[in-house]
Formats: sequence, C-alpha cells, structure tokens
Amino acid sequence: MKTGSIIGISSMKPCCNILILGRNSSIFGCPLPKSGHFTEYNLSRSQSKLYCLMKKKCFHSNKVLGFRSVVDSNRRVFCGSGSNWGQSRVPSVWAEKNNRFLSVIANVASNTRNHSSSVESRVNENSFEKIYIQSGFNVKPLVIERIEEGQDLVGKDEGTENEHKSKVDDGANASTDQFGKAEVLESTPERHLSDVEKEAWKLLRGAVVNYCGNPVGTVAAADPADKQPLNYDQVFIRDFVPSALAFLLNGEAEIVKNFLLHTLQLQSWEKTVDCYSPGQGLMPASFKVRTVPLDGRVGEFEDVLDPDFGESAIGRVAPVDSGLWWIILLRAYGKLTGDYTLQERVDVQTGIRLILNLCLSDGFDMFPTLLVTDGSCMIDRRMGIHGHPLEIQALFYSALRCAREMLTVNDSTRNLVVAVNNRLSALSFHMREYYWVDMKKINEIYRYKTEEYSTEAINKFNIYPDQIPGWLVDWIPETGGYFIGNLQPAHMDFRFFTLGNLWAIVSSLSTSKQSEGILNLIEEKWDDLVAQMPLKICYPALEHEEWRIITGGDPKNTPWSYHNGGSWPTLLWQFMLACIKMERPELARKAVVLAEKRLSVDHWPEYYDTRYGRFIGKQARLHQTWTIAGYLTSKLLLDKPELASILSWNEDYELLENCVCGLKRGRSKCSRVTAKSQIAV
Repeated sequence: MKTGSIIGISSMKPCCNILILGRNSSIFGCPLPKSGHFTEYNLSRSQSKLYCLMKKKCFHSNKVLGFRSVVDSNRRVFCGSGSNWGQSRVPSVWAEKNNRFLSVIANVASNTRNHSSSVESRVNENSFEKIYIQSGFNVKPLVIERIEEGQDLVGKDEGTENEHKSKVDDGANASTDQFGKAEVLESTPERHLSDVEKEAWKLLRGAVVNYCGNPVGTVAAADPADKQPLNYDQVFIRDFVPSALAFLLNGEAEIVKNFLLHTLQLQSWEKTVDCYSPGQGLMPASFKVRTVPLDGRVGEFEDVLDPDFGESAIGRVAPVDSGLWWIILLRAYGKLTGDYTLQERVDVQTGIRLILNLCLSDGFDMFPTLLVTDGSCMIDRRMGIHGHPLEIQALFYSALRCAREMLTVNDSTRNLVVAVNNRLSALSFHMREYYWVDMKKINEIYRYKTEEYSTEAINKFNIYPDQIPGWLVDWIPETGGYFIGNLQPAHMDFRFFTLGNLWAIVSSLSTSKQSEGILNLIEEKWDDLVAQMPLKICYPALEHEEWRIITGGDPKNTPWSYHNGGSWPTLLWQFMLACIKMERPELARKAVVLAEKRLSVDHWPEYYDTRYGRFIGKQARLHQTWTIAGYLTSKLLLDKPELASILSWNEDYELLENCVCGLKRGRSKCSRVTAKSQIAV
C-alpha cells in the first residue's frame, strides 16, 4: 500500500512513548523488532534521551513528528481483530490510565488549535508543498509521542474541547457537543415521521460502513437480493454527499467527520493505470473497507481501506468531481455543526490546496472552464460530455467558492487565493455569457455569421446556426432559459442537464434572473423533466444514429434509460435546495410528493426508465443509498428551510469587478459591462 505523509511540528516534553504502526517500520532509518501488527514501546526517560541523541540529525528533542495516516482524531490508531473485534490492541490497564492518549496522538500532527495559535506557525514556507513528503511511499505510518510524566492529559484535552465549543458560528444556529456530534438547531421540535421516512432511515443506517469500529460512509446500494454487487458495495464520495447531509441535518456529525478525514488520507495514495499515475491531489472515486488476515496471527484480522481512483471503473476514467464534492461537503460540515476546527487543521488545509493546485494547473486550454474527459462525473459512461461539461463547471465554481471561504490566508496561500479569485471571476462571466440560452439568445445564434476573425467577433466559437436542433425551437419556453450542456469550438450541446443547472442556482453561478428562468423552464416543461418520477438527468435522450455514434451503442444507455434521459430520484435534494433558495419550495414539494408515492413501493431504485419515468430501470440497483438519502435530505430541508441558505451561496458582486482581462494590455473594451446589466440587484 503506497502512501504519502505530512509532517506536523509541535513543541512537547521529552519523549517516553514511541508507537510504531506497521510490521516493518523503522524510526528514521533504524529498524526495530518486527511484530504482527502495531507495536508499542514504552521507553524510560534515559533510554528516550539516548535514542534521541543517536538520531540527533533527524530528531530534535523539542519536536514531534506525526504522520498523515493517523491524523484523524476520530480514528482508532490501533485497529485489528481477534477475540476483541474492533478494539484497541493497547493493554487495557494502560488504556484506562491514559484514556485520552489516542486522541492526543491523533491531533499532534494536525490540530493546530491544540498546540499553536494559528496555522501560520506551521505553514510558513514559501510553498505549502514543502510540508508534503514526496518520498514517503511504501512506508507504513509512524507516530512518535512524548508525554511528560504526570502530565494531565485529560484536563488539557477537555480545555481544548471547551475552546472548540466557544468557537461555534452563531449565524449557523448550530452547536457541537464534546463528542463532535452536531446539534443542528438548539431547539427543534421533533416531527412525526411517516412510515416511508422510518423505512428510509432504517435502510440508510443499514448501509453504514464501519472502519476500525467507527462509521466512515455508506455503501452505494445494499440490496440483499443482489448477488453481483460489482462496485455498489463501495463508499463513493459523490454518492455519500446526500447521505452526509441527511446525517448532518439530523444532528449526526461523527460519520461525516470520519468520512472527510479518511478520504483525505486516501488522497495521497498513488495508483497506476498502465504505469501512469494520477495528478497529486486527486481524490478517489470510491473506497472499500476490506478485512484481511494478519500475517502469522491465526484468527486475527485488520481493516484496510482500498481506494479506487478510476483504475477499476468502467472506462478507467479518473473522477474529476470527487475532490470538488469533498470540498463542498467539508464546508457544509462546518456550516451545519459550527465545528470549524476540522477545516483549520494542517492536513485538511493541505488537502484543499492539493485539489486546487490540480484543478488550477496551467495547460493548453484558453477557457476558464475545466477541461475533462467523458465519464468523469455522475454521468460516468460515454455520453458525449467530454470537453467542458456543465456539471463539472458548476461543481468547480462551488468548490472554488468553498475553498476561498475555508483557506487560511498566509504567505504560502496568498498567491493561491489570488488565483482562485481570478478563476471565479473569469468562470462566472464565461458561463453566464456563453452557456446561457433563452429565446433571445437562440435568435442571435440563428443569425450568426461564421468564420469571424478578430477580438471583435460576435460568434467567438464559430458556431454554425444549423446546429440548433429541431426539438429546441418548439421546446424552449418564452419566459425561461437554461445553461447548455457543453461548449467547444464549433459545437454547442443544447441538451438540458439537470444537475448542472440546479447546482448553478445553488452556487449562484447563474444570476438571479437566470435562476428564475431555469425554474420557470422546469415548471413549464414539467411533463418532460419530472413526469411520474423526478428528475430527468438530461433531456432529450440520444436516439437512433445519434445514440449509436455518441454512446458507441451503449446497451445500458439506451434511449430514456440510465444516463441517457433516465430519471434519478437522488436529484430531489438539489432541486429542493434550488427551489428554497429562489423562494419556490412548493415546486420541490410537488416533486417530493410525487416520488414518495413510488420509491418505497419500488424498493428505492437507482433510476427509472422510459420518457415519463414509468418503469424501474432495467439494470437499476434496488435499495440505492443515494436515492434514499436524497429523499430524506429533501424532507429535512422542507422541515428546516432556513438551513438551505447555509448550504447555498448568494451572489458575490465583487467577482464581476475582478476582471482578469483588465490586467492585460491591448484590450480596448470588456464585455463584462453587458454581463453586469443582467444582474437584478
């Protein structure tokens, strides 16, 4: 198993405890006795001092080195099984005497509030990559902890917890108890749950996956009758988001915190596909908890996290959206719990920056949109969405806004923050100006001149008017509009993609006028986009020769099935967020009531087929977790609509003022003046 590491430095007392995690570990190059699993060394004061002097060149008496794979404060450092499944392998007497020791170890490397006043003291280099160890692969994680004899660990830790509790964001109307579990509202009367909701909660809790005795996520589907689960028995970052929100809105934060930290640990693992490695900072699409036997120990096992970066997926496509969803969920965790210490940790800050560096890296592309391959998002099969698909751009915009909120600004991040602001400005303008279509814009495209060469060109992407499809002319309403699915040179994908349009509303990528237009279109075309099961993933479906050419004759993406015009109930929660933000909750409530009639009866399918969503998908998994969680999250948001504002974004007017092209010479005018006029203040 390959892993990277992060160094966290903290001032502590001389060492007396050394914990070695792994069978062939060593301390700074010096091998220690082998063992079957994790080994504990209790060294005397003189022995510790002697050893430190021997290794003085790499170990200073006033420093602590903590490694990334054990920074999770909720994760049990000792993880194995035998007669005591999931329990610590530390002797019980020692554990009782030092009942707070493990949490202290976990926080040494990353919890900056415990040992310093700010992140700046830890990350004060010119570049944050300097705390990221590139040569740490093929090495089991190591933690060295030094504790002064007689030190009151419990008192110290409790003091830290009290400090954390005092930092609760009053604006979020949330609080966090000493166990890290959220109380979303201080005084929320319990609502009577319907039978459908009770069943949904039971199924959601039954889908929870545990790692070392702690919940870390939910499997994609948990159908007991499914004999070939494929990868549906794994925890997907994308799929877990609605589950996480359901738990957070219900006051259960532990599983979400564990998920965020464990997936962060997986970020630095390098996987290869035919000798190629993914970019540094890539988050896995999914992971699976495997129980493997310990070498040389009969009847004893250990839990192992096995991530998938796309090397096992159909099409072998790396997940672009996983890191974006992870950042979005990290912000939601802080907003709904009031616990912002998680996002302030050094390892979490580094994880955010690695994702941003991967997404903001320079390339040959001229556009501010993110260039990706087909199948790199929720639509993970060949559907002709390669290039600059709307879904990725909306998530990218959201992740950038989240990161800007959460990044600790210091010398090492100042340039990154500037890059984020510039990209947000350029991306919002680009999407609003070139992806938006309504009757007025379609009339303009219909009269486009081609082969225009100059900076004054109207038809900047050389779009041919004949590309306007026949179905669009009669389909688009007079009072509505939407963001098209894709834009590339000489190509506009006019299909309506629901997730991208809904998330454009939630993130304020769209103006208020455009957001109203999207909801107007959905209401006007209710029978096409909602029908008997909300909501269509895209409209219309690819059919006939177009389907054969674009999908390659995909037998799963046949017309009006799966990603090709199928209906996905999990989109309910995003529809709910968008409608509440635009003060039209009755529209989402209508969709929830519609779904509620069938979801339980049909055993919570993954998707529905046919033009109007009448049939359960021919290859749909039952007891699909994000279908269940999407419904529950929608119901919780209906009950607590005030929390929807926490999970969404308002318009940032400063973005339009931050014009990147104003920094370039030779520009006589900027078309952003036109873009600003579209915003209704």
